[in-house]
Amino acid sequence: MDPAASSYAEIPTPSIDEVDSLPSSSAGSTTSYSPSEEEEHSDAEREWRESLQQLELLLTMVLVPYLGKYFGRKCAYWGWAKFMEWNYPVKIEITSPGTFKAAGAVEAAASL
Repeated sequence: MDPAASSYAEIPTPSIDEVDSLPSSSAGSTTSYSPSEEEEHSDAEREWRESLQQLELLLTMVLVPYLGKYFGRKCAYWGWAKFMEWNYPVKIEITSPGTFKAAGAVEAAASL
């Protein structure tokens, strides 16, 4: 006998009394709100949709362009640096920003 088939046989089925005690809801029935509760519910639903629409506008009009600009520049600088390293292979020995600025100040002072 198949072990999977025997495990299905062990699952108990609920009795009719257990099923009858469960709360019932029909698919076609509406909730029993009073007219004022329905109005409050529809107002809350409308405000929720307006809030979601405002959030969507914030994302599409502000956040996405700003992030695109930021990451686009990062990508462009990285790509340009890789192209220049490939096209003009120059070994740069200055790696720290402080040393780089000091070397620039010395060169600027020497050119005067």
